[in-house]
Amino acid sequence: MAPAAPRAPRAPRAPRPLGAARLLLLLLLLLLLLLPVPAGAPVVAELRCQCLQTLQGIHLRNIQNVQVTPSGPHCARTEVVATLKDGREVCLNPEAPLVKRMIQKMLSKENNRS
Repeated sequence: MAPAAPRAPRAPRAPRPLGAARLLLLLLLLLLLLLPVPAGAPVVAELRCQCLQTLQGIHLRNIQNVQVTPSGPHCARTEVVATLKDGREVCLNPEAPLVKRMIQKMLSKENNRS
């Protein structure tokens, strides 16, 4: 068999022009990126439970703020997240007697303000 003749190097291909449909789609995507996000709207909503582990309770003097999230499509159970004075966030068991009393106190304070 005779050895194959060496091939000449190929010239680089010119990029294919974008079709009208692709160009229109690209422009539309760029315009969507430039639209402002409404103020106060969450950019990304968590669609899962925040609390994987819960505490039965914590001393009230250590708590700065408490946020109660009712059950919904994001999570099948009610979640109680306490922000401590040192900045940490802990999850409390909403069924614990201490946490139930704390929530009742919060609700009664809100009703007295109204």
